Amino acid sequence: MSARSRYYLVNLGLPLLLALGVFLAFDLTHLDRLLSDRLYDPATGEFLLQHDRLFEKVTHKWARILPNLTGTLAIVGALLSWVWAAVAARREARLMRVLMHGRLASVLQWCARHRRDFLYMVVAFAISTTVIHYFKSHTSVYCPVETTLYGGTHLHSLWFENFQPWVRPGEGRCWPGGHASSAFSLFVLYFIARRYRWRWSRVVFWGVVVLGMIYGTTRVLQGWHFMSHTLWAGLFVWLSTWFTALLFYGRAALQAPVQRASTAASPFRNVTP
Repeated sequence: MSARSRYYLVNLGLPLLLALGVFLAFDLTHLDRLLSDRLYDPATGEFLLQHDRLFEKVTHKWARILPNLTGTLAIVGALLSWVWAAVAARREARLMRVLMHGRLASVLQWCARHRRDFLYMVVAFAISTTVIHYFKSHTSVYCPVETTLYGGTHLHSLWFENFQPWVRPGEGRCWPGGHASSAFSLFVLYFIARRYRWRWSRVVFWGVVVLGMIYGTTRVLQGWHFMSHTLWAGLFVWLSTWFTALLFYGRAALQAPVQRASTAASPFRNVTP
């Protein structure tokens, strides 16, 4: 098998195989309901941590800070990446001296060198968010606590029962998991690490996977998602960020072997912006 075929098998074929596994294991069985039933108390009509304010604040509100901050820094970095080029083009000596004196020049130059990375992050975030919201609005799946299974008023349904590609079939917006997808969107950091052949890129990958599963599982504990919603979110975000990385960097850059410890002092050196 060629290196090209092996790359696509791992990064595209394996996720598609996992998607099939999730479909067979969860969507065609009652596994989601079996897991959520263990977390639901029929006597009180509530999930284990459904109304725990501290848990909600820490795992849902505060947890948004990390992906939101990353997205904000990506936008700021992308904007700053054009400043140095604009200043250099105008050749204003006074402005250049001000920037050099305030040590802003090094920051602006660094942003300019990594403009492609910042733009990749912005575009990948936008595409993955769009994909998640598209499926949310075109499948009309209600969250567990909203269904009659757990004291709600809406009928429980599966995504493929309602899916319509061009119209919105209903008001449900629970599939796939949005909170988990915000953590999985940090896959962009893995692809940037792969571009620079950083030897800790695999650690970044598994760190994002664990973070996404934690984000998703906390919502399952509160009854706002089934476990499969988290898995589908991870698969959709992976495919969208991977495809965007291919467009920005190309397969050869993403497939290059990681640097050895003796040559990997900085993941950002010797790379054309």
